[in-house]
Amino acid sequence: MSAKINQWKNFSKGLIKENPALVLMLGMCPTLAVTSSAFNGLGMGLATTFVLVLSNMLISAIKTQVPDKVRIPCFIVVIAAFVTVVDLLIKGFLPALGESLGVFIPLIVVNCIVLGRAEAFASKNGVFSSLLDGLGMGLGFTLALTVLGIIREALGAGAFFGNKFIDGDGIIVFILAPGAFIVLGFLVALVRNLSKKN
Repeated sequence: MSAKINQWKNFSKGLIKENPALVLMLGMCPTLAVTSSAFNGLGMGLATTFVLVLSNMLISAIKTQVPDKVRIPCFIVVIAAFVTVVDLLIKGFLPALGESLGVFIPLIVVNCIVLGRAEAFASKNGVFSSLLDGLGMGLGFTLALTVLGIIREALGAGAFFGNKFIDGDGIIVFILAPGAFIVLGFLVALVRNLSKKN
């Protein structure tokens, strides 16, 4: 029973308690840059989740075979391979998303969330635990980016996942970079306030 509880903790910690974007403040570049719409936030989050889950699993599986001197470069090669796969899949099947995310998909390779989980968790735990850790962190990141994108798109463009619900424009500042900082600040404050109550 305790093993199941432990696995649940491996998965659930990334959703709120250790949310990469809202608590640990990791991955700020894509968090602020691509969340001008909910679709972009969701796409970036799912791409990062794909890379996190698969790289965590593979790194956990090969950890005993990798010498300490080349551990980090080896992890980066593994992560880069999965980033290449997800980049090609997005360009092949969702070209509009690939166009709007641009350089931020290849930059997943150096995203501190992915490399941090590889170093801090996957290199020290089993494959299944690493899968759950990657999935939880990835879904937490996806949730944060999607919520941020929904708020910015609703306030800045009067739309929800590209569907306009008001005529004209919204408050344009929310689509611009300052809007990302404003909304992120309020979300971080909300999460910290909720964490203190629990």
